[in-house]
Amino acid sequence: MGGCLSKSKPVEVKVELTLLGKEKEAGVKSANGNASPFSDCRPNGALEHFSDEDSAAAAPLRLYKPRDYLEASVCHVKDLENGQMREVDLGSGRALLIKEHGEFSAMGHKCPHYGAPLVKGILSKGHVRCPWHGACFNIVTGDIEDFPGLDSLYIFQVRVEKDKVIIRANKQDLQSQKRSKAMARCSAVNSSTGFSQVLIVGSGPAGLVCAETLRQEGFTDRIVMCTMDKHPPYDRPKLSKSLESTAEQLRLRSIDFLQAHDIELLTEKEAVAVDVKTRAVTFQDDSRMEYRKLFIATGSKPKLMNYKGQDVRNVFHLLTPEDANSVARLANNKNAVIVGTSFVGMEVAAALTDKAHSVSIIGIEAIPFRKALGEKVGKAIMKLFETNRVKFYMLNEVSEMLGHDGQLKEVVLKSGKVLRADVCVIGTGSGPATGFLKQSGVHMDSKGFVPVNKTMQTNVDGVFAGGDIVTFPFPGRSNKKVNIPHWQMAHVHGRAAALGMMGRPTEIKTVPYFWSAMFGKSLRYAGYGDGFDDVIIQGDVDELKFVAFYTRGEEVVAVASMNYDPIVSRVAEVLGSGKMIRKRDVETGDMSWLIDKGSQ
Repeated sequence: MGGCLSKSKPVEVKVELTLLGKEKEAGVKSANGNASPFSDCRPNGALEHFSDEDSAAAAPLRLYKPRDYLEASVCHVKDLENGQMREVDLGSGRALLIKEHGEFSAMGHKCPHYGAPLVKGILSKGHVRCPWHGACFNIVTGDIEDFPGLDSLYIFQVRVEKDKVIIRANKQDLQSQKRSKAMARCSAVNSSTGFSQVLIVGSGPAGLVCAETLRQEGFTDRIVMCTMDKHPPYDRPKLSKSLESTAEQLRLRSIDFLQAHDIELLTEKEAVAVDVKTRAVTFQDDSRMEYRKLFIATGSKPKLMNYKGQDVRNVFHLLTPEDANSVARLANNKNAVIVGTSFVGMEVAAALTDKAHSVSIIGIEAIPFRKALGEKVGKAIMKLFETNRVKFYMLNEVSEMLGHDGQLKEVVLKSGKVLRADVCVIGTGSGPATGFLKQSGVHMDSKGFVPVNKTMQTNVDGVFAGGDIVTFPFPGRSNKKVNIPHWQMAHVHGRAAALGMMGRPTEIKTVPYFWSAMFGKSLRYAGYGDGFDDVIIQGDVDELKFVAFYTRGEEVVAVASMNYDPIVSRVAEVLGSGKMIRKRDVETGDMSWLIDKGSQ
């Protein structure tokens, strides 16, 4: 793959520790008692935002208690070249040492999202991109600048003395590594009333990031986030990969965290109607809540299948942690059937192979993932499943679910084949959960998606939407409105919507990033490959060590890989810079164009 993917030069790190006495670092907490600057809306519908003085008051600095600090001499000044990173041991923890443009910096060494070692990531133009899922962190502030993930990293002081690079760090920060950004508190009163300045419908990544961004940007009025779930926000992509995980184990934010930042969460609160004229949302329990600004991020709902035996039990769509737990329990030493070759369905099948007596997959296509990843990659993944004793029944559909005493016992295919089944998971795809918006005045297209502008605002002033339910102008496709139902993209939408509400519109510059895990192997994907017409593969796809470039015409529009890290994050960095990758660049196998000279 050329020099761009070669390992960094080894560095012998000699650590000299100096444990300092207990020190105090000054910090000031906000004493902002002013009425919310968002109480009134500007004529253009944006929430009024802070003056510089108000902003400073609303973003409190951390108040440190006396703690032990340490200093460590971690290397010689010439041990790192420009554009290099090293993970160094400071005795009480590790840090990521970075050298860019002749300047050293240091921060937490693990990505807060899933703990990826950032030293294996991509350093480019003032940020480090995670090698696993593409999150980006500013090397000066530690702030998260692109998603997925909610938290930022601690930054540690670096100085050079007598050609030695010395890092000074607070021991607690060094051990915890990650931090949440400072957030304003709510100064509004009467929070129990049926009115919220901002009402968020949905508690997935779009809704959660929207709420947190508002607080991070100094919003001091009431925020209410409602969800039909009975749990606080949790990591939904893990449901199909880790079936036995509880809601507590999957939790993204605790109730205590949300309460500490004045983000009110209403669980088991399903929205059934929106009235944009009175600016009110009606819920299933007949309660109503009025709003000034509304953000709709209700995600996807499963596509329903038409078959006989709809009342048979032990058939799941995997919507909740309880569903996943039930599937794992019922499949133990039993026969499991998966209907559909979506990523969710395939991940569930992979997760069940070490539990179930048998695992069968039914698909309407001849090859799984053909439309998304191409025929060669799809065949290789199918072979991986077959090697792990998964049986495929392709070019087929379900005709009937048969049960005994109401419990599933057999699945009958349209071909006439009968499969033994004790539990079934349906993963045939999903659509936007927007049925409650009918007759609301919020425009939807023929498929139920909500078109939004670059600020994530709908056709109705003050009503925003994001996540799986929207089509939005995507710069990577000349601002054509597209739907990208990815976990990472929902984070981006939430942030854009919050800034749009505050009258600080920002262009969506992210590169879509997706991942899947099956049998201990990770598939990574970046870009927007819809409508690709060719696939250029480097490596050995049959051995599942490859990188696949998806092209449309003469342009590379997306990339996927297995066992080829950090190539997908490298390509994401190039695409994010606005540079076009030509088809001929990847056909030769010469990847020198991936080298980022801007950090050297």
